[in-house]
Amino acid sequence: MSTGKTFRHGQILRLVADPRIGNQEELRRRLAAQKLRVTQATLSRDLQELRLVKTQSGYKPAAALPEESTPLPPLARALGEFLLDIRPAENLLVLKTPPSGAQPLAAAVDGAKFPEIAGTIAGDDTVLIITPNKKSRESLQKKIEAFLK
Repeated sequence: MSTGKTFRHGQILRLVADPRIGNQEELRRRLAAQKLRVTQATLSRDLQELRLVKTQSGYKPAAALPEESTPLPPLARALGEFLLDIRPAENLLVLKTPPSGAQPLAAAVDGAKFPEIAGTIAGDDTVLIITPNKKSRESLQKKIEAFLK
């Protein structure tokens, strides 16, 4: 690991101790204020390498999270942590999340490999799931809602 990367990782760890950092963009701005310019992709990789996960109270080391007796599947965990609302629209399913919650939720949805999904698009607080038709969307919506029970 290069000296620059090691230093950057140290600064990230120091900055995420501040609960006011609620998303990657804020973290990127704080790093830039310290003359550490990083792209969003580099910052995402750094967070992964440091094993930091986004929680409602900011970034935390994955090891510091309480262990559950039976681990939830990634999709169930992501839905529980990020999903605020489900909005159907013909063959589309719109999932609303808090700011910065769409990317991890979309990754979990993609990882579940539902056959009904033609594609997903994630913004900052919205995941758009595209299905071939309304019937597929209804089937997918029932499956996702079953994870919430």
